Amino acid sequence: MRVQLQNDRSAAAFSKQLLDIGEGKIPIDDTGLITLQNNFCTLLQSKEELIESVFPNIVQHYQQKLPGEATTYTSIDSVLNQDVVVNYPTEFLNSLDPSGLPPHRLVLKVGSPIILLRNLKPPTLCNGTRLSVKTLFPNLIEATILNGKAASEVVLLPRIPMIPTDMPFEFKRLQFPVRLAFAMTINKSQGQTFRVCGVNLEEPCFSHGQLLEYNYVIMVHLKDAAISIMKLHD
Repeated sequence: MRVQLQNDRSAAAFSKQLLDIGEGKIPIDDTGLITLQNNFCTLLQSKEELIESVFPNIVQHYQQKLPGEATTYTSIDSVLNQDVVVNYPTEFLNSLDPSGLPPHRLVLKVGSPIILLRNLKPPTLCNGTRLSVKTLFPNLIEATILNGKAASEVVLLPRIPMIPTDMPFEFKRLQFPVRLAFAMTINKSQGQTFRVCGVNLEEPCFSHGQLLEYNYVIMVHLKDAAISIMKLHD
């Protein structure tokens, strides 16, 4: 779609490379891995290079290496079933870090990039909305929306109760529904638009066919993207 609508020659070449992978035209070595062409992406050799590529001049640009005092927000965790409360002490609940939930100790600074974990006010504040912290209050976070139609809009984020669905027991966490977003998972990045994207693949993470699927998503949604990859496995 991007090739047809934007007449992007580089995207056309990228599309062909993806099709070659999907059709099994890329040679596979004895370990079952493939080696991509150098023009498929920018290959880097260390995590430090990756950080510098995504956040250039990180020392000079304070937006990435934030000054000032950090504010820590601790959650209030409780078990919903009172019959099993004695089995799950508060300290244990505080130590849990389920997927899709904010941490018990949320440490933020003004300028921190954060990502919303719940739908608060669609379509302005939805799960996956990226924001930048503007002001930190004891019971509110003032932030500026970074993506979507409401970009640049200033909003207030409250603490809300959240209940994970993938736990063997039900517990509730009262916390701001955000996480730091200097980095995010591939699933969270789908549908986002970035000027630069760095992908850390130190460990194999793709099942059969997923490299083609996720790189297509990246190709469609990135704008002027430079993809930096340390090690690529399929």
